[in-house]
Amino acid sequence: MEILAYIASALIGISLGLIGGGGSILTVPVLVYMFGISPLLSTSYSLFIVGSTSLIGAFNNYKKGAVSVRTALLFGASSITTVFLTRKFLIPLIPKQLFTIGGFQITEPILTMVLFALLMMAASFGMIRNDAKVTDQSEGKGNNYLKLFVFGIGIGLTTGLLGAGGGFLLIPTLVLFLGMPMKKAVGTSLLIIALNSLIGFVGDIGHFTIDWPFLLKITGIAVAGIMLGGVLGKHVNSDQLKKGFGWFILVMGIYIITHEIIAL
Repeated sequence: MEILAYIASALIGISLGLIGGGGSILTVPVLVYMFGISPLLSTSYSLFIVGSTSLIGAFNNYKKGAVSVRTALLFGASSITTVFLTRKFLIPLIPKQLFTIGGFQITEPILTMVLFALLMMAASFGMIRNDAKVTDQSEGKGNNYLKLFVFGIGIGLTTGLLGAGGGFLLIPTLVLFLGMPMKKAVGTSLLIIALNSLIGFVGDIGHFTIDWPFLLKITGIAVAGIMLGGVLGKHVNSDQLKKGFGWFILVMGIYIITHEIIAL
């Protein structure tokens, strides 16, 4: 199981390197089910792992001219602030025992994983559908920065509550709202994910006891994965890969919901 967990950790980075998103969707389930870490702490670890890995990917894309720093900072004006406030002030207020339904006690770990599974399923539908409209845009067609600002708050809440970077939501938003070319949208998405996740992790400092040797080891494996993903991206059909990854995420989401319901 441990070997599989490390392989899965590499897949986090490979996914981010190939399609600019999806990696964070894997991180929390890998940490919870393969490494046995609590869901809430896993969301914190996920922020660091995904943030660090995405930063490396963003830098590689920036060198190729495939990152819009201005857009990332504009988006970050709302998303980064929301992530930090969520992790710093909202997360510590969530009680361990939430409510009871039909005699079943719903706890914070159960709700976290169910919500995460629903997020995975929503992400999978977007990947499987693989809308062609999202791949044939030219930059400058859209300039709805107000919508982008509001959408940033939604991404910030998602990242803050569940430790997911939101790349599967970011890329369509950048392409459809701003008319950004797909390759630049992927690079810009990685920079936004990095900023959101790392600032969110800073908001966690003092709330959790961090196992730094473990966290840095997993992060290192994920970083190696994103470097490999960047190389593979030159030789594989990213659209087909994205669709296949979407089906995998859908199955994972169904498994998590089933697992948590049985555990009740």
